[in-house]
Amino acid sequence: MTTTAPAPTSELSTDDVQDAGHVDVLVVGAGVSGIGAAHHLRERFPDRSFVLLEAQDNHGGTWWTHRYPGVRSDSDLFTYGYRHKPWRGPSIAAGGEIMNYLDEVIEEEQLAPHIRYRHQATAARWSSQDRRWEVEVTRADTGERLRWTTDFLWMCQGYYNHTKPYQPQWEGMDRFSGLVVHPQSWPQDLDLTGKRVVVIGSGSTAATLIPAIAQEAEHVTMLQRSPSYFLAPPLTHELAVTLRALDIPEDWTHEILRRAYSAQFNELARMSHEAPDELHAFLMESLTPLLPEGFDVEKHFTPRYRPWQQRIAIVPEGDLFAALREGKASIVTDTIDTFTETGIRVASGEELEADVVVTATGFDLSAFGDVAFTVDGEPVDFPSRVTWRGIMISGVPNMAYVFGYFRHSWTLRADLVSDLVVRMMSLMQEKGASTVVPTLRPEDAGMQLRPWSDPENFNAGYVLRSQHVLFKQGDREPWTHMMEHAPEAELLPKADLEDGSLAFS
Repeated sequence: MTTTAPAPTSELSTDDVQDAGHVDVLVVGAGVSGIGAAHHLRERFPDRSFVLLEAQDNHGGTWWTHRYPGVRSDSDLFTYGYRHKPWRGPSIAAGGEIMNYLDEVIEEEQLAPHIRYRHQATAARWSSQDRRWEVEVTRADTGERLRWTTDFLWMCQGYYNHTKPYQPQWEGMDRFSGLVVHPQSWPQDLDLTGKRVVVIGSGSTAATLIPAIAQEAEHVTMLQRSPSYFLAPPLTHELAVTLRALDIPEDWTHEILRRAYSAQFNELARMSHEAPDELHAFLMESLTPLLPEGFDVEKHFTPRYRPWQQRIAIVPEGDLFAALREGKASIVTDTIDTFTETGIRVASGEELEADVVVTATGFDLSAFGDVAFTVDGEPVDFPSRVTWRGIMISGVPNMAYVFGYFRHSWTLRADLVSDLVVRMMSLMQEKGASTVVPTLRPEDAGMQLRPWSDPENFNAGYVLRSQHVLFKQGDREPWTHMMEHAPEAELLPKADLEDGSLAFS
């Protein structure tokens, strides 16, 4: 069969592109970052127009895409929730509870009229002559192509590729007679009752999924190439229970718990750099009592990397370990030799019988939602550009992006970034400037460029796989990112916007 590929967007006729209008700020993405950005815009600039473009058919980003059994936060909701919106539920929350929280924010902020669903941004073109962006959008529901113009483009699409998960191919997959499922594409009608399930992976997704399906499945095997670190906190912080029993106002409880969790994770981050052996011992000692007697901790739960060089998987109340103790789940630490007709054979020769194989193998990142950027007709090659404080990109005018933390809650940084962006917009207004662009200063000439993420700092697979498509960072401020929350909470609110690294005009 012969097929004809469609012409690239840049070669298509513009005759069928409809003008969608102009807004002061165009936000790409209606997940946690985009909804948060909209709040800050409404609060600081109530008279400015804005629209949120959302490629999916609902808001929520990751929480709408990922709907596999048991999906939940792996950060506490007092820090993952917004600074302005108290969290009233348990510390660790299910995906549905988080969606309900976002629903409330949208209703309270009256954001629904500003969101355009099934609107996939495909191209963004900056014109210095017009001093504005032209953003091309394809509507998934109608196939129409639209063109928005905006004075400022705010990229809040997150970093996951929501349409194509990371799916390795192993020998023999084509002869496996069962079902292979990736959590990002979970069939909502999948019934695992009485089924033998093998979950490939050892990260947060596997740790979340396994206890959720273990009670209905005949047995669940977690097949991991190498172990991850785990932490088993209570579902609800005891301090939250105490404060609520005292009828403390929810906004007070939210702020107190937010500070308590931040302090806890700041200490873990400090130990991961300054005392990794001590942190390793703490993590091992905390999980050992939760495992079945005689369990091989060295083989199955001792990672090859130092603590927090990858994200620590949260298992509230130790539910994963409970499934192990009950015999409903087991762990095999080995590499895959081949799929067979009835399961998976690992390198040791053992064959794992399976009716369903779940590939909890992670996700791929995309650079700014794979939108094709041009500045004055020249394509933007992001891998050759440098980040400005993890918020803007060198040589790209009037464009900010939100990128959260790896170790701390994403939203902690989203709030800090939004604070800085609206402060920068206020400064532009004071200066009468219509354009701001990060620009290397004379003293930055010859600056050493470093990878987007230093593997010595954070080496998760989805990060290392994406180094080649993402921007660089420098060896000095303000051209760095990937800091921990504690220093950034001090640095970003005081960041000098007139140090010469931002050119206003």
